[in-house]
Amino acid sequence: MLRQLKNPNFYFITGIDLLLFALAHVGAYMIRFDLMLAEHQWRQFWTQLPMILAIKWLVFLVMGVYRGMWRYVSVADLMTILKATIVSSLVGIAAILAMYRFEGFSRGVFVIDGLLTFVLVSGVRVIIRQAFQSHWFGVNRKKDMHRPQRIKKNVVIIGAGDAGEKILREIRDNPELDYRVQGFIDDDAAKIGRSIHDVPVLGRLVDLPDIAEKEEIQEALIAIPSGTGEEKRRIIETCKSCGLGFKTLPGMGELIDGRVNVKALRDVNYEDLLGRPPVTLQDDHIRDYLREKVVMITGAGGSIGAELCRQIIRYSPRRLILVDSAEPNLYQIQMDLKHRVQYLDFVAVLATVQERAIMERTMKKYRPDVVFHAAAYKHVPMLERNPWQAVRNNIRGAQTIMEASVAHGVERFILVSTDKAVRPTNVMGASKRCCERLMYAYTGDATRMMAVRFGNVVGSAGSVIPLFRKQIAAGGPVTVTHPDVTRFFMTIREASQLILQAGALGTGGEMFILEMGTPVKIADMARDLIRLSGKEPGRDIDIQFVKLRPGEKLYEELITKGEGIVATAHEKILVLKSDGCFDEYGDQLRYREWLMARLAELYQAAETFDACAIKAKMKEIVPEYAIQDVECVF
Repeated sequence: MLRQLKNPNFYFITGIDLLLFALAHVGAYMIRFDLMLAEHQWRQFWTQLPMILAIKWLVFLVMGVYRGMWRYVSVADLMTILKATIVSSLVGIAAILAMYRFEGFSRGVFVIDGLLTFVLVSGVRVIIRQAFQSHWFGVNRKKDMHRPQRIKKNVVIIGAGDAGEKILREIRDNPELDYRVQGFIDDDAAKIGRSIHDVPVLGRLVDLPDIAEKEEIQEALIAIPSGTGEEKRRIIETCKSCGLGFKTLPGMGELIDGRVNVKALRDVNYEDLLGRPPVTLQDDHIRDYLREKVVMITGAGGSIGAELCRQIIRYSPRRLILVDSAEPNLYQIQMDLKHRVQYLDFVAVLATVQERAIMERTMKKYRPDVVFHAAAYKHVPMLERNPWQAVRNNIRGAQTIMEASVAHGVERFILVSTDKAVRPTNVMGASKRCCERLMYAYTGDATRMMAVRFGNVVGSAGSVIPLFRKQIAAGGPVTVTHPDVTRFFMTIREASQLILQAGALGTGGEMFILEMGTPVKIADMARDLIRLSGKEPGRDIDIQFVKLRPGEKLYEELITKGEGIVATAHEKILVLKSDGCFDEYGDQLRYREWLMARLAELYQAAETFDACAIKAKMKEIVPEYAIQDVECVF
């Protein structure tokens, strides 16, 4: 309130409102007595006017009416005015009753006075808001006078719902946006012929070609952020058939506090076409194991690791330990945390996870409570030709970080795995399967060990999407390994969120499987991306099919023989009830001894760059591994 009293605009607003209060009161008398006031009624009016003005002004001040900004007046502000009007009228009536017992006073005057007060005070504010929005005066009008007139682009908004209404409002509020909304498109028959803010719902999606020609539409703004991938594909195909450009509103998970800003409109990307619904997290459970904890993320600069960092800080950890061997990636995640989200409680460790001395010293000094192990080499053909690096980085690195975690009392260890570990046909998949076997070997110690297995992540390092985009930008052709090759896909954000959720569910020894939905044909993905780029596959950009790369499979799987899936408390996470790796060894201790002996031999083969020995030892550890005859780099 003191801050308001120091604001010069406050006194200007107060003066206007006092004038409106007086007009409302005299208007109430005039209406009640048919514009014919007797002399005693005029005396009555002038006697009570100062009191009425004081009561209204004090009530309006206390109830926060003057905290609002007129140019942004909303329904919430009008409700505040309504409440203040009712309260001030009741206080005024109580004062007259106490002082005069209402003898000689008309009760109708106070009812009419309240109505007029609300109408006048609200009306003036609405007019002021409209004046600012229409740039009738002030700085914005001066800017408009000097701004060169630009041709507005005729657009339609597809989706006459909440998101569409927000887009329309933002376009009208923002003079920098060169859009003129001609109407809405919606398949809900009940909405057709109606309007939102005087903009009509012109028809259904099937009517778009005719509407586009009649209204000279140049672009469509897709405002169905919760729509399925199939719905968005249908909309895009219709826009393409009409020759319209199109942009989409980001999903609500991408927006802060649910507020929609039309500046966030972007070109449709492949994540939109996946149509995966937002993940609902059990935030309380995740917060229970992350709040005020020291969290280490290996591979912190990679696609998954970096997103894990961004997600984890939402749960108020005491400190993040960022481990990565790539200096540019580690620097980038530091800058993101520091400048984009203003999080400073982190330590950056530039090292490979197989450097035992550094991992030991790091854990001894910072004592992490939770470790997310996302560091790994993941490129299938690259590791097929350099198998020793898969052993050094993926397997030995995982063993080093697991042993350090157990030795230093880490509470939870979450291994990020892959669907390529299931019946692997490549060195990368076999190496990750060895990591899963290591996780089982260490289960039972004080540290809760668990793993999370999922498929391909759209937009991650090594993903096919960036390659396709570069090929399209270069004019093609887009190369696909095989017409029938399929993969599971999810977004980076979704994968990271489900990893955090799995960490909350684990009690030790679980292999969690993320629900990946329906597998996608890579050839279909290539065609969609070509269309999203404004071109036609086969006409503007060719698709060439080449043979499968070394170690690749036509189809990926999420479970292997002997593994049984059990549901968890989260609908998008399943857990494998058993791995079966202990069966022939009797118990975990004997299995661990056997595994350590095999790994020692595997590491020796890696030191001598003996590809055949490496694959043979991997086959011994992972019997389902199907070795491929691939020539190595040396």
